[in-house]
Amino acid sequence: MRHAIGAAAITTLLLALSMAGARSAAAADAPGASPVLIELFTAEGCSSCPPADNFLRQLDASQPIAGAHLIVLGEHVDYWDHDGWPDPFSSAALTERQRDYERALKVRELFTPQFIVDGAAEMRLSEQQKIPQILKAAAAARKIPVSIESLGVAPGSPSYLTGKIVVDGNAERQRSDVYVALAVDHFESKVLRGENRGQTLSHVAVLLSLVKLGALAPGQQWSQEFRVPLKAGVEPGNVRVIGFVQESDYGKVVGAALQRTASAG
Repeated sequence: MRHAIGAAAITTLLLALSMAGARSAAAADAPGASPVLIELFTAEGCSSCPPADNFLRQLDASQPIAGAHLIVLGEHVDYWDHDGWPDPFSSAALTERQRDYERALKVRELFTPQFIVDGAAEMRLSEQQKIPQILKAAAAARKIPVSIESLGVAPGSPSYLTGKIVVDGNAERQRSDVYVALAVDHFESKVLRGENRGQTLSHVAVLLSLVKLGALAPGQQWSQEFRVPLKAGVEPGNVRVIGFVQESDYGKVVGAALQRTASAG
């Protein structure tokens, strides 16, 4: 199943979001900005996906929702790989993550592109009128503080990203899981075969690895160091690290933080 949208419609949608509460991208890092995690399930072999990838990039760059820090992740599934183009970032684990959301949100079938907002709402570009309300509701939802500390790169073959995730869970009332995600900050790919043959696709925040660090009990203060290997060929200075807390069994994302390696240290 596909959900396509044209470039003109993307432009109109971004304009509507901007009119609803535009601000500078730098304001997303201001104290008090509410983190909103936006996961896009996509694939380079899907001809309907490039407009959604473009929309994700523009959300990341423009940060159009007042009072919110939109934290984006591009998650490349592998069920398009059989159509002539093996996506270099696809994985069965991300397909399974999408399936888990399908069950949790009672979506009847897998499709791309698909946006999941804060683990709790499905967002489709074909339903543009709903998007501002979904994003504003996510920004207004209660969140708990999450921070990424002591981020660094340990050289080697492979290199490792190291750091610590700190969570203030005093206000959380549900058992949750704490994750750290590594993503390529920006990447371009020349597609040689398949539905997007001949196109150069631009991506942002392409998920490389997702590690569950542990469980957060209700009302708990929590911190843990991490050491995650980088995929071969990935430049350590072109990585963003995202820590987030998600209620168990693919529930709501109740807190998140982002830091780029280029600004670490």
